[in-house]
Order: sequence, then structure tokens, then C-alpha cells
Amino acid sequence: MTDSFLSRRALMRYGAYGAGAAALAGVAAGWDRLTAADIPGRDDGSLVIATLGSAFNPEAQRALRDGFREAHPDIKLRINPVQAYDWSDFFSKILTQIAAGTAPDLVYVATEGVQLFARRLGVPLDEWAKRDAAELRAYFADVHPSLVESMMYEGSLYQLPVEFNAADMYLNNRVLERAGADLPDDDWTRDDFTALLRTMKRSNGARFTPYFWTNRLWGGVVPWLFANGTNLLAESKAPGGDWLWNSFYPEAERRGRGGGYRWTTPQADSDRVAEVYDYLASLIQEDLCTRPEGGDGRNLVGVFSTGRVGVTPAGGFWAGGLHQAGMKPTDYDVRYFPRRRTRRHQFGAAGYALLRTSKMRDEAWEFIKYTVRKDVMTQLFAANQTTPARRSMVDEARYQETGPAHWQVFYDTLDKIPTTGPIPAPPQVNEVEQLLIKHTGSALASPGAVRPALRRLQGDLEKAMEREV
Repeated sequence: MTDSFLSRRALMRYGAYGAGAAALAGVAAGWDRLTAADIPGRDDGSLVIATLGSAFNPEAQRALRDGFREAHPDIKLRINPVQAYDWSDFFSKILTQIAAGTAPDLVYVATEGVQLFARRLGVPLDEWAKRDAAELRAYFADVHPSLVESMMYEGSLYQLPVEFNAADMYLNNRVLERAGADLPDDDWTRDDFTALLRTMKRSNGARFTPYFWTNRLWGGVVPWLFANGTNLLAESKAPGGDWLWNSFYPEAERRGRGGGYRWTTPQADSDRVAEVYDYLASLIQEDLCTRPEGGDGRNLVGVFSTGRVGVTPAGGFWAGGLHQAGMKPTDYDVRYFPRRRTRRHQFGAAGYALLRTSKMRDEAWEFIKYTVRKDVMTQLFAANQTTPARRSMVDEARYQETGPAHWQVFYDTLDKIPTTGPIPAPPQVNEVEQLLIKHTGSALASPGAVRPALRRLQGDLEKAMEREV
């Protein structure tokens, strides 16, 4: 895997939403003005799909485009892979297209943007999902309900999940061997994790870092919060959604489901949050992990594959990345994130959002349905660059060439840990993530800084959550 590939993956899979939501918020704030610009003559009648950069490689794009045209010869299709450095640049370019009257019909959106799109820019898919329930039944039966629920907002469905990645824990087997350590048990604890880092540290050189993590909403401090039975924002479920759950899921799987997640009152200054930061601070003080400002994940594949990092959180997307970096299936493995008070994990997912400006909504729905077909997803994800949303695709054959040996962990993180849920991403996600990054850096910068930084984080989050998006 090259750095440029990981840079894009770091953005997409590590939840590096960054300032991109500010650009999207700008779109939302000026929506009425922007959509009033009716510029004729710029629409060739194609259904236009916008993706961030090389979200799908050229071969996958051709398979997607050519297959859809074969299935729907009456619908013109144009896939627009917007070349952008990050989410901010991507949404700035989407904004430009909207202002020029050339907005795409569909935009590929990750969990970080689901509620922001749904609230101001997106079209609910409810009426089409109800109409085509018989056609969709096999899809929903193959997709964990938590992924679907993460793409609902206030009772309505806004996207069909195509892929997801949960924050599990990757371990370098060669580092374990040097340390004389075994692969941890499935049910390992935070104390087991700390002991393993200390063992790794003793058996490796000065340039070795036992644990590497990124200061992001996905895979940063949040999985540690989940494991400690808490979250950055108070979490609840919106009412509604019975139309979907009663139609597609048996009683046992729909129990406790709602109309999407709500993230509301900040709780950054709570004792459980402080416990997590105190723990991470202790790892830094022992030189067992990097400071949060020590890296953003772009060079992580390289340092992990060469044995300079022992353990790091990542999702199923890393199976393809490590394979491209030259690692053999036996060179690494994966385990659940270590538990503390709970075993709850976090995930991020992605799918296509339909924009309100689209004049081809029925055609867009046909494309959305097409992209979640198993044969289509098999072509798109042949390189193991993500975890398919369809459970039946996560099988031994998929990971035979790339590894890891315990590939079952990827989907079992949902199936065997039913409390696993999405990263906290309210419509105010831009400010939430930027504040988290800023104050996490401050909290772990020096001894004694945790609680003052968390008090500042709490105050800033309270202001951010009061603002309309």
C-alpha cells in the first residue's frame, strides 16, 4: 500500500472528516439560495454519482458503470470521482457544482456525514424501500440491523449501507514472536492489553512503538470510551422506524431499534471519560504509545508492516492494505478491541445519499439498489479494501490470500457484540470532531492536563451542540 492510497483510506476509513463538514455546513446553510440557481443547458440527462477521489479504483468504477448500464440501458450514468485532498476539499467542490447548477444526484457519504446530509441536504428513501420491499428482503436479511440503524435519521432511512469498518485491534505476529508472547484471547481486557505492550517494549528497540493510534473521531479515543461504558455525547434512539424493522427483521433483531441515533448532551467532563484519558496518559508516560499528535495514520501501514509498531486499531479495510504492503496472511492477525466495563465497539459505515436537487430520484433509487447487490459488491470490494455490509461476503474465501487468520472478527464485532454502535456523529459533527482533536491533544500533552482540558472540551461542546446546522 502506498502512502497516497493510505492517505485516502485514512480519510475514508479512519473517519477523518476534518474540516470537510464545515464546507458541507456551508452548503446546508445556503441551500435555498444555491438550489434556486436554475441554469439550463448543463444537464445531459445522466444520473451523476459523486465519490471522494478513488473511493473505487478505475476497474471497479467500470464494473459499476457497465453493469448498471446493462441492467438499466435506459438510464445514462456518469460516475464522478472528485479528486480531492480531503473531505473539506471534496465538499467544497460539491458546493461549487451545486452553485453552478450541476449538482450530482448521489453522493457517497460516510457515517460522519449521514445526519448532516439527512437534516439539510438529503432525501429519505422510505417510500422506495416500502414499494420495493420484496426486492430488498434478501439484502436486509444479509445486513446487520445496526448498520441500517446508523443510516436512519428521525425515523427515516437515508442510505443503504454498502460497507463498514469497526475498530478492532490488529497485532503484528512477528513482534509478538520477538516478545515471546501469544495472540491474546478473544475476551482480553484492558489490563491484558497494557501487559502485552510492556512485554513488546522490553523486546524491541528504541524506535519501536508498541501502540499507535490516531487522534480522530474513528479509531482514536472513542473506542476506549465505548469500552469504558461511556461516550462523548449522551446517546439515545429517535422514535419511529417501525415500518422498516417490522418489514425486514425478525422480532429478536428489531427489539430495541428506533428511528436512528441521537447524540445530544456533552459529557466530556464525566468521571468515566476522565478515566479513559488518564489511562491513555499513563501509556504515553510509559512510552508505550504515541502522543495523539504523533501521527495521522498516513504512514501507519509502512511502520506496522516493518515491525516498528506492534498494535493498532483498524477495520477490515486493512486486510487489503497490509497485503499490498507485502505482509503475508501469517504476518499479522486481528482481535476484538480489549474490553473494560463493556465489550462495546464502534464502527463507521458508508452508502449513497440522494440530494434534494436531483430531478432523477427514481433513477437514483435504481442505482442505490444496484450497488447493494451481492454480485456488484463482490466486484467492487475484490481488493479487500473494506468490510462489505453484507454478512455473507465476509467469508474464508475472501481472506484466504490476504489474511488475517481470525477474519471472523470483522463481522462478529456486530453479530457477537450487539451493543456495538456508530461513532457519535450528530449534524454538528464538524465542530464536535475538531474540538475532540484539539482538546485530546491538550489533555495528553503533559502530566496533570487531563481534567482542565476535559472541562474546556465540555464547555466548547455545549456551545457547539446548541448551534443549528
